[in-house]
Amino acid sequence: MLSRADNELLTQTNAGTPMGDYIRRFWLPVAVASEIAEPDCDPVRVRLLGEDLVLFRDTEGRIGLLDELCPHRLASLYFGRNEACGIRCIYHGWKFDVTGACLDMPNEPPSSNFKHKVRAKAYPTRERGGVVWAYMGPPEKRPDFPAFEWLDVPSSHLYASRWQMDCNFVQAMEGEMDTSHVGFLHSRVDKLADNKMALTGAFFHEDRVPKFHIERTAYGMIAAGRRIVEGDKAFWRMNQFLLPFYTMIPPVEGNPLLTRAWIPRDDESSWVICVTFRPDRPLGNQEVADWRAGVTSHREVVPGTTRPRANRDNEYLIDRRKQRTTLFSGIEGVRNQDACVTESPGPIVDRTREHLGVSDSAVIQMRKAMMEGARALQEGREPEPAQQGELYRIRAGYAVIPLDMPYEASAEIRASMLVP
Repeated sequence: MLSRADNELLTQTNAGTPMGDYIRRFWLPVAVASEIAEPDCDPVRVRLLGEDLVLFRDTEGRIGLLDELCPHRLASLYFGRNEACGIRCIYHGWKFDVTGACLDMPNEPPSSNFKHKVRAKAYPTRERGGVVWAYMGPPEKRPDFPAFEWLDVPSSHLYASRWQMDCNFVQAMEGEMDTSHVGFLHSRVDKLADNKMALTGAFFHEDRVPKFHIERTAYGMIAAGRRIVEGDKAFWRMNQFLLPFYTMIPPVEGNPLLTRAWIPRDDESSWVICVTFRPDRPLGNQEVADWRAGVTSHREVVPGTTRPRANRDNEYLIDRRKQRTTLFSGIEGVRNQDACVTESPGPIVDRTREHLGVSDSAVIQMRKAMMEGARALQEGREPEPAQQGELYRIRAGYAVIPLDMPYEASAEIRASMLVP
């Protein structure tokens, strides 16, 4: 369990909090680029780290991320006109470009120079890998860009989506480091054969008590879980945690690679941006259609929104008959199953009430890595991974090795986590 003070350190991310300041030292994924696909398209509201912002693409394709409220009389720029290289407030016509500079004050006298004295709060942005990124920290501390493998693949090889979760970003993320739940939450109760869609999928049900090996790294940590399979072999599955909020889980055999970002929307809600990709070939039409429908890696959302179709308000569409006969949880969709159990404790889980066991080793170490990073910044030490983007060029991996071979001695394990 955590103390109440540590739980607050871990979960509070508004400006001026230790964790909020720490996260602001990194480039942050904000939205999927397709949400603002065309120049002069409709603006998009984005709440991020407790701040209400508006995202837009201007006439020349540049991306702006501004404070949602116009600095004149604080009307929302979400309702503004995106036109001629700027967003214009509909209240009095004040217009701002992507840098926050005021371009026009049509209700002020022509002789006035007031527009040169007013700026909208704006954050620098980039577009990479089908994702819009922003930097919200001190300008003089602008970090290196994370060199994720998928930033360099063609757009035809990559699919990205964004959805909202109704809980703090840490508890949403913790399930990714908890490999022991897979053999329960995501299992079936009808036919064992249905659990064996692929080699690695079968292994989750052969040994439900994984042995953990946690390795702290410069970028975060590796959470390796070992299962005994086929009587005399060790199936090692290496999940990656990359500061401040990224996770990678190994693909089931034959599936694409993925990265997820668990981004604080505010203290009680979060965004998930999931990127699935194949480095060696374009994605298939059917697999993209399946992801849009919420199969495996992504969640199905209500069209035109980031709200998942199965959510807390409709009890994740749980089917009690299926719970008795086919699905262990009674909930369709792996991501919906995860959302149910991570959102069910409430928006900020009270970690003083937990009773953690050996199977929670990865979750414990992930929390420590985050809190250590936030505390170090308070002491004047900048986060190392924010300044070394190449640290993010890594994969999650898995390997089947002899049972008596130590984790550290396996070249196959190391090779599975390297980007070719």
